[in-house]
Amino acid sequence: MKPNAILKLKHVVWASAGALVLVLLFFATHSGAKPTAQAPPPPIVEVAPVEQKDTPIYGEWIGTLTGQVNADIKAQVTGYLLTQKYKEGAYVTKGQLLFEIDPRPFQAALDQAKGQLAQAEAQLSQEEARLATAEANQLKSQLDVEKYGPLAKADAVSKQDFDNSVQTNLANQAQVKAAQAAIGAAKAQIQASQAAAETATINLNFAWIVSPIDGIAGIAQAQVGDLVSTSSGVLTTVSTLDPIRDYFTVSEQEYLALRKQLVGSTAEPWKLQLILADGTTYPHQGEFYFADRQVNQNTGAIQLAALFANPGNVLRPGQYGKVRAVMQVQRNALLIPQAAVNEQQGSYVVDVVGNDGKVAVRTVQVGERTRTMWVIRHGVKTGERVIVEGQQNLKPGMPVQTKPFKVDVQAQ
Repeated sequence: MKPNAILKLKHVVWASAGALVLVLLFFATHSGAKPTAQAPPPPIVEVAPVEQKDTPIYGEWIGTLTGQVNADIKAQVTGYLLTQKYKEGAYVTKGQLLFEIDPRPFQAALDQAKGQLAQAEAQLSQEEARLATAEANQLKSQLDVEKYGPLAKADAVSKQDFDNSVQTNLANQAQVKAAQAAIGAAKAQIQASQAAAETATINLNFAWIVSPIDGIAGIAQAQVGDLVSTSSGVLTTVSTLDPIRDYFTVSEQEYLALRKQLVGSTAEPWKLQLILADGTTYPHQGEFYFADRQVNQNTGAIQLAALFANPGNVLRPGQYGKVRAVMQVQRNALLIPQAAVNEQQGSYVVDVVGNDGKVAVRTVQVGERTRTMWVIRHGVKTGERVIVEGQQNLKPGMPVQTKPFKVDVQAQ
């Protein structure tokens, strides 16, 4: 055969072999039975056991911090502010100078009052000298009357001389009374001048504004050069911060439930915790301080106050400070994590994993919440396992794989 014919024959053979292979592969893949699909594994859920133990029931109330004493510093006299003598936000002591008002007008008023007092004292001296002279003259004229009286009866002296002695004596008595009245007026003037001097002294002292307490001084509300007066408002505020006070409000029902702790009839004082704005718990426990005298009729609540130690004045007035405290201890309470409870149309349900590893849905009656746990009054038993994580798409009777739920220790 020719070489070209041989080459064409090879091509036909290879093409036929390839087609045969494709046909065999097709029948091999389509003629046999299909393999069965494997069922997916049961879903994995996190479970926690139902615990039974004595459980403290906590109450939490929104509170606001304020100083134990908040002294508003105001001007007591009218004048121009000369200097500010304290550093804003710094600790000041009782009697420390905070502001100075121009003292010159008050010094002038004091000098004038002292001058008037000196004049009144000099006038008193003059009136006392006049009284002494009048009393001496009145004594002499009285002796003359006593002397001329018997002589006039015996016609030893003329009636005119006797009458003159009587008139002189009456005039001298009038002068004594006038001198006594003048002395009284002079003494009254002295008292008035002394009061004016004392007032001027007080006003002069008011020119130097000092702190009435130890505490933290706030921002100055007046600047040097301002004209200040009693109507100018607060110049600054000084607050005593250790201990610091926390005001919080409880309902009337809570107040009635807490009355034993409030009046101190328990063996231990009522321990209070302070939760700060960042969610951390303040390291120092507080103590109940007082309850307001009345319940607010508009809100049905009553305001309470607690005291917390504040070393270093870390806490400041106006801060958010939520108060947490034990309201009661519930004996043998059944507890499960709050995340295990689902609300459905006004009722509460939990998913329970039975001993057979299958899911059962339970309707439960819930009680109080205590931090991350929920007290269950009815519906579960001690030791049963409730699903905390992975409840989505579960159905009653569905098998599941379980692993322990990890409790957040910081949240307990």
